[in-house]
Amino acid sequence: MGLGGLDHVTVLSDDLEATRAFYCNILGLTEGGRPDLGFPGYWLYCEGHAVVHLVGREGQLVENRRGEYSAGGAALDHVAFHGRDASEVISRLQAHNIAYRENRIAEIGLQQLFVRDPNGIMIEMNFRS
Repeated sequence: MGLGGLDHVTVLSDDLEATRAFYCNILGLTEGGRPDLGFPGYWLYCEGHAVVHLVGREGQLVENRRGEYSAGGAALDHVAFHGRDASEVISRLQAHNIAYRENRIAEIGLQQLFVRDPNGIMIEMNFRS
């Protein structure tokens, strides 16, 4: 196969700070290096790799601009992350009073957590036992 895995997702947001805080403080990503692209934004890292790029409306590429954001501000259905410690993530979600949904698929040893980011994008986290 020509692909080796997902490189990153870009989230378009009217509230970069709230979105950055969610991905860093709740999901545990870290803010890291980002080239000077001429517009505000953040690159958020997981294990040394920039997996989420945050961009404000003014930084959107011309071909990505649209008159209105879709319902809830989400530009995609969901993003799924591999997880390592479900109890740690649940503790952070509860500490910040963030609603989440939990799902378990026992036959394949999978625990899932689902939460929405400040833009309405569904975040799926998969923890395998």
